[in-house]
Amino acid sequence: MLDEVVEKHQVAGLDDRARGFTRLVEVDRSEGGYRASLRYETTMVVTGGTETKLAAVQELIHLLQIRGFTQLKSQLSFSGSTYLGSQEPWIEYLDPERPPEPAWGLFGWIRRWLSRYNPI
Repeated sequence: MLDEVVEKHQVAGLDDRARGFTRLVEVDRSEGGYRASLRYETTMVVTGGTETKLAAVQELIHLLQIRGFTQLKSQLSFSGSTYLGSQEPWIEYLDPERPPEPAWGLFGWIRRWLSRYNPI
């Protein structure tokens, strides 16, 4: 059966505006394997087909990180129709490295000017 929900995961973290959130992610069977989907406010994130259920969740986490979501973690909540509650452990995902924010204002200008002559 295609488009059958096979697992549900809780995903928690901080959104792109640094607000905490927890949402349900559905993993369903599709033509390309497995697909994960999440709805958050006006945003709908859906992965392409992956070979495994775990890969679908990991791809969804990656797509959220690209959109600026941080401190993400997931937990398997339903396997088929079986409710697992909090029996399964949370899986935490490392945030991708981000380039340092540019320093603006007078202090930033002085720091950039000094670093040209005395690289740190």
